[in-house]
Amino acid sequence: MEPIENKVAKSGLVTLELEALRPQWNIVGFDMKDVLWQEIALREREFRAFVKENDWSFYNGKSVYIFSSVDAIIPTWAFMLLSVALSDHCKSVIVGSQKDLELVLWRTLIATLDLNDYKDQRVVVKGCSDESIPETVYVELSNKLIPVVKSLMFGEPCSTVPLYKKNSPS
Repeated sequence: MEPIENKVAKSGLVTLELEALRPQWNIVGFDMKDVLWQEIALREREFRAFVKENDWSFYNGKSVYIFSSVDAIIPTWAFMLLSVALSDHCKSVIVGSQKDLELVLWRTLIATLDLNDYKDQRVVVKGCSDESIPETVYVELSNKLIPVVKSLMFGEPCSTVPLYKKNSPS
């Protein structure tokens, strides 16, 4: 009997697994509801005092999304002022949902990805992961990889879906 040959290992495919690249993001939300007058409107004097006097150290090293869980009148400058106060303490701050913030963090991760290991390689972006990764993250990763890879596939090394193949110079 001949030994079983691992053709996948010999294929020269480079696997890129987004889930393995993801750092542990420390994400917290700030609900504007807590600083509103009767949960319906913002009073400038009280809000400015809150921003000035609040201990923001809780947010040290965290990524923060600012949102309002109530339908209220909140001027744009209030979000800006709050983000200024948070910026000295947190890694990043946005106005939106937790999913919005996670997307921003994914985009930042992809933008800073070192592509040297993928240059002129046959790359498989692993498709099955334990966590839900938005499709747009995969699309942005593809757009970043296309200029440098020899070919791009999706799935598992033993069963891939071809996406892109660099044209050979004629």
